[in-house]
Amino acid sequence: MFKIVEWKSNTVVMIDQRILPAKEKYLVLRDYKAVAKAIKDMVVRGAPAIGVSAAMGFALGAIKVKTNDKKVLLRELKKITKVLAATRPTAVNLFWALNRMNDFVEANAELSVEALKKALVAEAKRIHKEDIEINKAIGKNGGRLMKKNWTVLTHCNAGALATAGYGTALGVIRGAIEAGKNVKVFADETRPFMQGTRLTAWELKKDKIDVTLITDNMAGHMMSKGLIDAVVVGSDRIASNGDIANKIGTYMVAVLAKEHKIPFYVAAPLSTIDMAIKDGTEIPIEERDTKEVTHWAGKRVAPAGINVLNPAFDVTPAKFVAGIITEKGVATRPYRAAIKKLFTK
Repeated sequence: MFKIVEWKSNTVVMIDQRILPAKEKYLVLRDYKAVAKAIKDMVVRGAPAIGVSAAMGFALGAIKVKTNDKKVLLRELKKITKVLAATRPTAVNLFWALNRMNDFVEANAELSVEALKKALVAEAKRIHKEDIEINKAIGKNGGRLMKKNWTVLTHCNAGALATAGYGTALGVIRGAIEAGKNVKVFADETRPFMQGTRLTAWELKKDKIDVTLITDNMAGHMMSKGLIDAVVVGSDRIASNGDIANKIGTYMVAVLAKEHKIPFYVAAPLSTIDMAIKDGTEIPIEERDTKEVTHWAGKRVAPAGINVLNPAFDVTPAKFVAGIITEKGVATRPYRAAIKKLFTK
C-alpha cells in the first residue's frame, strides 16, 4: 500500500495528489502552517485523509512550541486549531480530528509540557492507524453487498488516496474483490478537479483492479444500457437524517441511479456523520477557486470575463441512498434511527 500521509522524524510527509498521475512526489511538511496550506490547496484531500492530516498538523504544531509553560502551550494550541479548522469547511472529519486532539489535551492536563507533546504525537499516529483499520471494516461490510461480476460506478476518489489507506468507497470494491467477487469499476472523471481521472483510475490500475474511465455526462447512458449494477461513493459529511454531502455531481448520479433502479451506496466512517445537524440544508458547501473551471493545465479554456460558479460539493437527500456503509455496519432507512443505533454498537 502506497503512503498517503505519514509521520516521519517529526515531520508530516504527504504524497502530492495535485500532480498525480504524472508524478509521484512526496512533500515534507515541517510546521503546522505548511500542513494547513497542504489541506487547503488539496495536496491531500478526502475527508478521512484530511482528518488524519489535521491531527498530525496539530501534533506537529505542538512539538514546535518552544516553551515549558503549560499555559503558553495551551494558548498556542488554540491558534493552531483555528488555522487548521479554517482550511476546508465541508469535510467534518477535519473538525472531528481537531476536537479529538483538543479533548486529548484536556484529558491529560496533568502531564508535563514535554510529556504532553509526545502524547499528542502518539495520538495522531493512533488516529492514522485506526483510520486504516476502519476502512478495512467498511470494505468488509460493503463487500458483502456487492454481487459477483457486478460493475460499480464511482464518483470522485474515495479510495486509499482519500484516507490513511485502503479507502471507503474503493475499500468496498477492494473488500468485494478480496471476497472473490470479481467486481469491475466505472470511474466518473469528476470535473472540475478530475479526481476520478487522475486519482481513482490511477490507484485502481496500480492495484490491478479492472477500471474503465468515463466522462461525468456518460453515467446516465451507461445505466440505460444496463452496464452499471451499483453506485458506491464516499462522503465528506453526513447529516443525522442520512443526507450526504459529497463531491459535486454526486446528486446527479444518485438521481440517475434511482431512475434506473440501481442501488446507490455511501461508504464512510462514523466520524463523517455529523449528529449535530438535522439535515443536509445545514451542511456548509465550500466554494473553490473559479480557475479550476476556467483553466485546464494552467491554460484558460473559457472566455475571459465569464461568470463562473465552483461549488466543490452537493447534497444528496437520504431518499436516494440505499445504504450507508460504516465500520459498525450498514444503515438503511429510516436513517435517523439507524444512524443512532450505529453509535451504540
